Amino acid sequence: MGEYLLEMKNICKSFPGVKALQGVNFQLRPGEIHALLGENGAGKSTLIKVLGGIYHPEEGKIFIDGNEVAITGVNRARENGISIIHQELVLVPHMTVAENIFLGREPMGKFGVNRVQMSNEAQRMLDTFDLGIDADSLIADLSIAQQQLVEIVKAISFNCRILVMDEPTSSISDREVEHLFEIMRDLAKKGVGIIYISHKMSELDMVCDRVTVLRDGTYVGTCVVAETPRDKLINMMVGRELNQYYTRDHVKSTEVVLKCVDLDDAKKRLKRVDHVSFEVHRGEIVGFAGLVGAGRSETMQCLFGLTKGSTGEVYIEGKQVHIGNPVDAMGYGISLVPEDRKVEGLYHLQSVRFNSTIEVLHEFIRHLSVNEAREEEITQEFIDKMNTKTPSQFQTVANLSGGNQQKVMIGRWLATSPKILILDEPTRGVDVGAKAEIYEIMNMLTKQGVSIIMISSELPEIINMADRVYVMCEGKVTGCIDYEHLSQEAIMKLATQETVGGQNNG
Repeated sequence: MGEYLLEMKNICKSFPGVKALQGVNFQLRPGEIHALLGENGAGKSTLIKVLGGIYHPEEGKIFIDGNEVAITGVNRARENGISIIHQELVLVPHMTVAENIFLGREPMGKFGVNRVQMSNEAQRMLDTFDLGIDADSLIADLSIAQQQLVEIVKAISFNCRILVMDEPTSSISDREVEHLFEIMRDLAKKGVGIIYISHKMSELDMVCDRVTVLRDGTYVGTCVVAETPRDKLINMMVGRELNQYYTRDHVKSTEVVLKCVDLDDAKKRLKRVDHVSFEVHRGEIVGFAGLVGAGRSETMQCLFGLTKGSTGEVYIEGKQVHIGNPVDAMGYGISLVPEDRKVEGLYHLQSVRFNSTIEVLHEFIRHLSVNEAREEEITQEFIDKMNTKTPSQFQTVANLSGGNQQKVMIGRWLATSPKILILDEPTRGVDVGAKAEIYEIMNMLTKQGVSIIMISSELPEIINMADRVYVMCEGKVTGCIDYEHLSQEAIMKLATQETVGGQNNG
C-alpha cells in the first residue's frame, strides 16, 4: 500500500461546448480530511461525479491503494469503498429513517423484510454518533439538519473508505456543525479518507488537513491548510484579488417602510412564529439570525402571504395592509428570494430567459402579443447586473452552476422593482467570488432606497452586512442589535435565549 488511499491523475471530462475538467489531479491520504475548493463552475462536482461513477472521463486514471481501478458506475464506486453525500439530499421523504438507510439492501426474514432487525440496526448506527434521531421516524418529519446527518449515517453504513461530503454544513446550525466535525474527526481516526467540499472558508481551519484548488476545470494546486493564508486560497480560486469581500456602507435610517406587529402562524403545536414584531427602515439591511428551527424563514413566509391562517398586523409606509397571498405582497412592493432554490425557486427545465422574466410578464405581453425584444432586454439587464455566467439567455437553468442559478433567481425578483427584498440564505452554496458580487449588489440596492431583509446562518455575513439584526429563538424575537454592537457572542446569547427579554426595535 502506497502513501495515498486515492489518486486521480490527469482527469479530463467534456460536455458539448464546455471542457469541465482539463488534466485534473487529486490525491487523498488515509485518515485525511481534504478540502476541495473552487468557484461555482470550477469542476468540483464534475470531478466527484467521475469518482462516483456518474460520469465517465475521456482521459485519466484512478488508483485506490496504488492499484488502478475502473469505476464504470455507481455500484462499482461503492464496491471500491466510495460513498458520496451530495449537496441536494436524496432521501425518500415518506419512508422511515431505517428504510432509507437500508434502501435496496433490506435485511430479509422468513416473511419478507425483517423490519425489527432493520430498525434495531439503524438505531444502533444512529446512537453510535449520539444523533438523538429515532430510526422509525419519517424523513419528512425531520429537519434539514437531521436529514443531513441521516445521509452521513447511510453513507458510513456501506463501510466506506472514501467519503465525499458536498456542502454538508449549508443547512445546519453552528452547534450541529461542531457535532458533524466530531463525527468526521472520528471517522478520520479510523482511517477513512474524507473529501470535503465547502464554500465556507472559515471551516477549513476547523477540520481540514490539506486543500486542493480547482479553477475553470483545471488543477491550480494543493496546500497544507495550516500553512496557507486565506487570501492566498481566495487568489488561487478566483485568479484575482478580492479587494473587498464584504461591501457595505452602513446606514442609520429612521424612515420606517415596513412594520410587523404580532405575526403568528396560528398553530397550537410546533409553533414556529410566535407573536413576532419587527420593523424595517428605508435603505437598510435588516438581518435575521438564530439557530436552525428558530422560525426566521417561517416568519417571512407569514409576511409574504404563504402561511394560511396566519395572524398579525402589517404596515407599509405607515398604512395597514392585508396580505393574504404572495400576489398581495408583490403588489405592496415585497419580493421574496426563498431559501431552497431547487424546490421553491427555479424552473429547472426552463431557460435563463424564462426564469428571469416569469414575474414580470405584464412588461412584455399585451393580450396575445409578446414583445420579444423587451423580454430579451429585461433578461440581459439582469444577466449583466448580476454578472451571471451563461452561454446564452436560452441556456437551461439546470445546466448552470449553483452560484449562477442563485444569481438568476435574485435577478428575477429584482426585475419586479421591489421596495422590500427578502433574501433567505442568499449566498448558500455560492463561491467566494459570487458572494462578493452579491454583497456588492445588496449594498448598491440599499443606496437606491431598497430595504433588504436578510436571513443567514453565516454569522460573519450577518455581522458584516446588516445594519440591525433581529435574533430569534423558538419562534420568538429575543432581541435586536445594531451594527455597532454586533458580535458572534451577542447573537448566540440571544439565539439560545428562550424568553423575550428587553426587546428593542431600535
